[in-house]
Amino acid sequence: MTTELSAAVKICQDLIRCPSVTPAEAGSLTTLAGYLEKAGFTVERPVFCEQGTADVENLFATIGSGKPHFVFAGHTDVVPAGDEAAWTHPPFSGEIVDGMIHGRGTADMKGGVAAFTAAALDYLAQNPQFAGTISFLITGDEEGPAINGTVKLLEWAKERGIEFDACIVGEPTNPEQLGDAIKVGRRGSLSGHIVVEGVQGHVAYQHLAQNPIPAMLNLLSALNAKQFDQGNERFQPSNLEITSVDTGNSATNIIPAKCEARFNIRFNDKWSVESLQSEIKEVLRAAATDGVNWSINFKPDHSDSFLTHDAELISALSAAIQAVSGKTAELSTGGGTSDARFIKNYCPVVEFGLVGKTMHKVDEQVATADLDNLAKIYLKFLESYFAAP
Repeated sequence: MTTELSAAVKICQDLIRCPSVTPAEAGSLTTLAGYLEKAGFTVERPVFCEQGTADVENLFATIGSGKPHFVFAGHTDVVPAGDEAAWTHPPFSGEIVDGMIHGRGTADMKGGVAAFTAAALDYLAQNPQFAGTISFLITGDEEGPAINGTVKLLEWAKERGIEFDACIVGEPTNPEQLGDAIKVGRRGSLSGHIVVEGVQGHVAYQHLAQNPIPAMLNLLSALNAKQFDQGNERFQPSNLEITSVDTGNSATNIIPAKCEARFNIRFNDKWSVESLQSEIKEVLRAAATDGVNWSINFKPDHSDSFLTHDAELISALSAAIQAVSGKTAELSTGGGTSDARFIKNYCPVVEFGLVGKTMHKVDEQVATADLDNLAKIYLKFLESYFAAP
């Protein structure tokens, strides 16, 4: 006997079967557009481009008019599956086994997109004359360089006079169980590249060379030992990780000409990008070896930390989570970055989605029951958010 799939599970399965590895659309936006247009949404699919990057197709869908204007945001692009032979079930099959749906993007974040799509369709079926606007802001560039996706889609909407009042991003926010956590902010991210110049030479004639590695070790030791702050009631302490050290030297009898290192720091609201850059430069200057030529450059893809204080948005979502899961969600700022870092410049934003244990892993999977309950949470949120005052 074949069990009929729920709307959230069916939409998720349809999306998983589109191998939309960044920046490929692979039918994922077409699939989503089909569901939304059938429900009466106006759907647009702007393509953005920039020299040196791949063109990216995005989706903006809207229904209703006036305020409040609520937007669901997310992405249908996924990371590569890796070795497909290592998967228990094919990564783009959407197979359902023992109550689990398998495939790349189930957790991050086609499952979230499917759940809020199902919730919106259910809400509209029950409330065809609702007062306000519901929109979808979906990119195909979140797992990639994030240049031709949400940033430009938000600018595109602003140029058309579109203003949002609140947003939920459907990223996987729960560490263990659905209802564990709402992301009400994110730490900032700053990456740096350090270069120490030396003089190449033979290891047996070290007096004719200058080894850049000891000087680099001094710099990295100082960064590694630096305690930037203690954190606060909303954010954990800022944390710097050295991610690579390289000389490009494969020989054992040559002193290298230079040494390069890279690092990333996830930082809290004690710092801005500018103040943190100044602090890091000061730490390095104090640790630099006299007479050694060194430099630091910061990558331009940095982002500041942010914290959302919108009580209406947070309380409505918290109440919906409590009603469906029985859990009191923690208000969290942990984890990495997401496209919420761009959306927060346009409206209050929080993140809530599925359990993220398997995201980006081989055998990525989520429980179909979690998909259905997430859709119920989103539906209850919409009912509360658009309730007449």
